[in-house]
Amino acid sequence: MRQPVAGSAGDPDGGSGMRPDVIELRIPSKAEWVSVARLAIAGVASRLDFSVEDIEDLKLAVAEACTNCVQHAADRDEVRIACEISQNEIKITVEDKGAGAVNGAQQPPAQSGEPKVGGLGVFLIRSIMDEVTYDVRQGTKLVMTKHVRK
Repeated sequence: MRQPVAGSAGDPDGGSGMRPDVIELRIPSKAEWVSVARLAIAGVASRLDFSVEDIEDLKLAVAEACTNCVQHAADRDEVRIACEISQNEIKITVEDKGAGAVNGAQQPPAQSGEPKVGGLGVFLIRSIMDEVTYDVRQGTKLVMTKHVRK
């Protein structure tokens, strides 16, 4: 039986006066490990009151973010996935310490308008998540937030 995260609505720390729970996962920067991140996010999200469709969106967003990191990081690096959970939302940070943007050559796609070549993953993430920030100055870092719909 699923045990939902306890707390009061509207309070990002779940009404406990404490910080949100944080779950971290580090995977090798290799494509074959992206499915592990997808499964981990599904497990974490299932602890909240997300719909099946929202959980699928979260899995897709994490897979796209991890794939983006794998494409821009060296094989010797790792991808770090951190989830901050509260009763009303999940905030997922996916990052690597790879090359990131080289002299500004790669920029994240604009929030609106046409995505740049190679930026379709971030464009997709923006369309399925509630909030997204993207930084490529030192490696790749995506912070994605999804709110529980009631």
